[in-house]
Formats: sequence, C-alpha cells, structure tokens
Amino acid sequence: MNQPERRWQKLDTTRPRIETRGEGESTQRVIVGYAAVFYRADDPGTEYELWQDTYERVMPGAFDAALEEDLVRALTNHDKQWLLGRSDRGTLRLSVDKIGLRYEIDAPDTQAGRDTVELLDRGDLDASSFAFCVWDKRGKVVWVEETRDGRTVEIRELHDLQLLDVGPATFPAYKSAAAGVRSDDSHLAEARADYERWQGARADDWTNRGLELDMASALAGAEVLANGG
Repeated sequence: MNQPERRWQKLDTTRPRIETRGEGESTQRVIVGYAAVFYRADDPGTEYELWQDTYERVMPGAFDAALEEDLVRALTNHDKQWLLGRSDRGTLRLSVDKIGLRYEIDAPDTQAGRDTVELLDRGDLDASSFAFCVWDKRGKVVWVEETRDGRTVEIRELHDLQLLDVGPATFPAYKSAAAGVRSDDSHLAEARADYERWQGARADDWTNRGLELDMASALAGAEVLANGG
C-alpha cells in the first residue's frame, strides 16, 4: 500500500464551524465544513499548486464511490488520537454537492471532542483537510498539459479517490493557487511518484512510436527495392 496523501484547504467555503442542534438534553454540537472543493474552470481558487508549473484539481465525482464504499474517520489534524467520528457509525456524515465534499461531525463528549470544539470556537482551527489514496483499493488520476501565459503547465486531475479521513486542521499547507501558496513538499511524495510514472509512460510511448515509425520506414524502403526502385 502506498502512503496516504493529505491535503489541507483554507478557503471561506472550507472553514469548519460549529452548529448547535436540538434543545435541552438533546443538544448536539456539530462540526460542519468542506474537506475538499471541486475544480471549476471559472474559479482559479479551485485549482491548487503542487510545485512550480504543476497543479492539482479535485474533479466532480472524485468521492462518489468513496461515499458508498469507504469507512471514513473524522480526525483533527489527521491524528488518530483525536478521533471525532466514523462514517459507519453515523457520527460522521459525508455528502457531495456542487461545491465539494461536505462533512458533518457530531462532536463527542471526549477530551479530543471538547478540545476541538474549543479550538474551533476560538478560531485556532480554521482549515479543513482530507486524506486519500489512489493506488491501493481504488483510484483514477489523469494527467493533462495546458498552455498558460505562453508556458506549458501540467495538471493532475483526481477523478476517483479512496477516502481515509476528513476533519478540521491547523495548517493550510494545500491552498488555492490563486493565493500563491504551494503545498508543503513533505506531503507530496505520492504525487511526485505519480508524476514520475506518468512521465515514464510518456517516454515509453514516444519510444514505441519511434520504433513503429522506423519499422514503417524500413518496410517502405524494402518494398521500393523489391519493386526495382
């Protein structure tokens, strides 16, 4: 199994908040936010810079299978000691809309739950995050090239992800490219490995095309000689 990938986002739409639901003894504090925002061509803030001239987009549909198949945990800062809920227990509820992947977490009456709520109330936790895999149980990634401002940029499109966890986070190391902040390279090992696989496949493809062209030329030359040319 490859290492999980993690992405943090700090946008107005992804900022986690606390909602109070119910009354009296049935009152429940619910943590609500967006773990991921889908790419929109008309919104540069939905594209994220991995490294120079390389970007990532979470495509609509990326979590459709995950909502049906994956056991997802709600964690603060991806820390398993800060468990807040689970999708199979109903204490974490995930949904998808035109914005992205939305989460609702019933804050538990535990130390982790109380501390998370306090940090959210104070504004210390102001980002959302998700962890995923694309090379284990399930995954689909497409690499494309685009010309932008006279230069070629490379885009990693995430179309299908195995979702591991979601939740509030402290450091938005993965931000909108429009904000001019790159991801923390320490969390991009798998993305870089994926990029290298793509480049290797392209090199092999060009080599095979060259061999095919050489073979075609040789056959054409042989045919000319056979015909007395």
